[in-house]
Amino acid sequence: MITDYDGERYLVSMLGEDVNWVRNVRAARGAAVLRHGRREAVRLVDVPVESRPPILRRYLEVAPGGRPHIPVDRNAPRQAFERIAPAIPVFRITVPTTDRPAQPVSRRRPARSRQAG
Repeated sequence: MITDYDGERYLVSMLGEDVNWVRNVRAARGAAVLRHGRREAVRLVDVPVESRPPILRRYLEVAPGGRPHIPVDRNAPRQAFERIAPAIPVFRITVPTTDRPAQPVSRRRPARSRQAG
């Protein structure tokens, strides 16, 4: 489930590291497509373990379905979230960038070439 925290969106693996979608995201270097009402091409960036605790707390606040899978109460102290953070992958959702700058679209027609005839 997607959760928000501090103005960013995050995807949390409530089932931990050993799930196919986490392995697929890492194999694709973060390239993914989210389907949440519409398709959205995104890049998922692994959040460092030390940054996960407040995101995990927020996740438990907004995702009641995830609570049975994460062994911490949503009101637990930060230290409890620090203990479980290494086992629960969290990805920040970003917009993918292209390697080359976008080319402006010209509204002018290309000039016709004259052929000798």
